[in-house]
Amino acid sequence: MSHGFETLAIHAGQDPEARTGAVIPPIYQTSTYAQDAVGAPRLGYEYSRSGNPTRDALQECLAALEGGPVGLAFASGLAAEDTLLRAVCQPGDHVIIPDDAYGGTYRLFARVAQRWGLEFTPAKVSDPAAIRAAVQPGRTKIVWVETPTNPLLGIADIAALAGVAHDSGALLVVDNTFASPYLQQPIAFGADVVVHSTTKYIGGHSDVVGGALVVADAALGEELRYHQNAMGAINGPFDAWLTLRGIKTLGVRMDRHCDNAERLAAYLDGHAKVSQVIYPGLPSHPGHEVAAKQMRRFGGMISFRASGGEDHAVEICNRTKLFVLAESLGGVESLIEHPGRMTHASAAGSPLEVPGDLVRLSVGIETVDDLLADLEQALG
Repeated sequence: MSHGFETLAIHAGQDPEARTGAVIPPIYQTSTYAQDAVGAPRLGYEYSRSGNPTRDALQECLAALEGGPVGLAFASGLAAEDTLLRAVCQPGDHVIIPDDAYGGTYRLFARVAQRWGLEFTPAKVSDPAAIRAAVQPGRTKIVWVETPTNPLLGIADIAALAGVAHDSGALLVVDNTFASPYLQQPIAFGADVVVHSTTKYIGGHSDVVGGALVVADAALGEELRYHQNAMGAINGPFDAWLTLRGIKTLGVRMDRHCDNAERLAAYLDGHAKVSQVIYPGLPSHPGHEVAAKQMRRFGGMISFRASGGEDHAVEICNRTKLFVLAESLGGVESLIEHPGRMTHASAAGSPLEVPGDLVRLSVGIETVDDLLADLEQALG
């Protein structure tokens, strides 16, 4: 029997606990487990790096929400990314990444993986021809995309890029953090691996850091599970429990994020102090039609360019009262940041450098009129 998204978010991997009937999965705050005999761990549990019931509940839920056979939880989104790269690639291989990628992802490729011998090429993920042109036959192992991208909210046609990747023998990896599995399920469009920073919309309350991988192929999932244990970048049971708690309200939260973002994008789009609004829900966005095809709605992230240049953008960030000046995104509270000096500072001077006049909003679930008023006074 199939269930709807909200039902899976509340119940997948989260049956009442067998011994006491506890409705919420317990926090198994333990490092090790008593074994019934030498070589006979009870229910397969022997050490919490290798397996923990609270983490297993989260992993089962994540897999159900993304429609894959295997889900794996990590200490952070970057820990998930690093584990994936080391499991799938080896020195001398090549990866295509977005020319508008999260700064931490770029740093991982440019400052860590490249020293290990993994080469990469930035390319525009909204242009399948550009991705195809960047493929190095026999060497490209991964086509890595974000959709929407961070922070310029570019849209990748997942199905088209799956074709490009698979034609070259590569995997399509989709960072689905900005959309969340409620708004978009990349595996249904041909992606091989979905990446999340569960810190963001999945956790949803700015109180826990985590990451996840969900895969389309069970054999690859088991290979990644081996590396998850061997590399050890797992999340603790309390972090897994907090993330599960956040997941339960993901659907209703995302609808409110989208409601608010649509109102704010429309307001900013006509504002004299804003030279450009970047939001996939606006018909003027070049990726609007593709986003409408593969997303349920258009998300809670908005970027805009200040008409007064970089100094004006910084002033706007400093003036808000309800929008908290902070990195990260996806929590119930609204956040504002200057990507060029904050989340994407590591990309300065690279092909991924972002415009200095760019402001990024993570639109929360507050009363939307209060958010509008805050932006009005901040824009000056």
